[in-house]
Amino acid sequence: MTHVNDPYSAAPAKAKRPVKGKLAPVKTSKALKSKPKVKVVAEPEFYPAHPLADMFPMIDEPERILLADDIAAHGQHEPILLLEGMVLDGRNRQWACRHAGVKPVYADYTGADPLNFVLSKNLHRRHLTESQRAMVAASIVDWERGVNQNTAGTANLPTRAAAAKLSISERAVSAARRVRDHGAPELIDAIRAGKVSIHAGEALSELQHEEQCKIVRQEQKQIVAKAKEIRTHKQRVRHAARLIKMEAVARHGSETAPDKVLQKYPVIYADPPWKFGVRSEVTGREKSAENHYPTMDTADICALFEKIGDPVSQDAVLFLWATNPMLPQAMQVMQAWGFTYIHHWIWDKQVAGTGYWGRDRHELLLIGRRGDVAAPLMGTQPETVYCEKKGRHSAKPAYFAEHIEKFYPDIPKLEIFCRSARSGWDAWGYEAGAVGDSHGTVSHEY
Repeated sequence: MTHVNDPYSAAPAKAKRPVKGKLAPVKTSKALKSKPKVKVVAEPEFYPAHPLADMFPMIDEPERILLADDIAAHGQHEPILLLEGMVLDGRNRQWACRHAGVKPVYADYTGADPLNFVLSKNLHRRHLTESQRAMVAASIVDWERGVNQNTAGTANLPTRAAAAKLSISERAVSAARRVRDHGAPELIDAIRAGKVSIHAGEALSELQHEEQCKIVRQEQKQIVAKAKEIRTHKQRVRHAARLIKMEAVARHGSETAPDKVLQKYPVIYADPPWKFGVRSEVTGREKSAENHYPTMDTADICALFEKIGDPVSQDAVLFLWATNPMLPQAMQVMQAWGFTYIHHWIWDKQVAGTGYWGRDRHELLLIGRRGDVAAPLMGTQPETVYCEKKGRHSAKPAYFAEHIEKFYPDIPKLEIFCRSARSGWDAWGYEAGAVGDSHGTVSHEY
């Protein structure tokens, strides 16, 4: 292997011993007369690419040919870096050297973080599309598979961290992982080459490999049209199945939930199942709460207390969850339930979602009061912003309910539309799986 300091350069000539007259021949043992046997190890014609380097596509062949011409004319300026006998950086230079008939110059990588080294080199050199970056991010997430853990370093990253490193969405990384697992090699190559978008590729990965290959060979307009057709069909099937499921859940819940709540509560905690949603034109998916649980119209939520017997005492406090787009409806519900807005808390979910005017990463817990209700004692109030990473859809951190318990420890509390029963709370909801309590109300997961 030829390194920067070429070990194969010619050795200097051996100096002759000065001669003073004739000397008797020097007796040499047989061991000294025999030359040592040197095993010559052939240098490979082409070092394989390291998996980290292989995350990025090679530059196009015309560009590699131009690089080869430049190396032939001016020499190789930067060595090809090797890690564990594989090319970590310089695959295009190695190809160009062979094409130009120039002996490549190699050097060993001596750094401690090969992942970030490769990312830095390639992201600064190239203008990659979102889809190409997504494929790289998917490779980072899956890096631990089949790679020596002693050299993996920080490469074993979750999807969110990989997305952040490549400046793309988590959604794009998930689509790329789907393509890696189910896409034909031709489809993966087309995405890496920039011919097919990652979202179109995700849709096409639903097909058999043979069909994927046929579509990838078509014109780009035809590829996009086929991907849209697949997404539309899949979305309709999933939506129909969800509607059937949600209808069954709502029907069963309305049959099992009590018509009337027999007790009055001074503390109400509610997370209404707002009916709203938008459809992504990119992925064809519905971003709707109805995809996860049965929803209710705002008018039905407003009329709920009258339907179940007005479970609120004369002096009471309401903690009502609201999202940004449903804030006016939440104020409408608060007023219909007999409360006046006084304050709100904020849950920072730490992960940005979707939105037309801004990517939502927080929800609001509105606070309302009716009558003469006691406010928390001075010094016990929490800061208005609480940060906790979001979990499953619509699930709220226990932090907020726990603070309400601290404020009103010995007072009856009712949770409306609860997701799971809380110790010391009564609850009302529609979801199946009822758990009875001492006051005649029923706890349901919504």
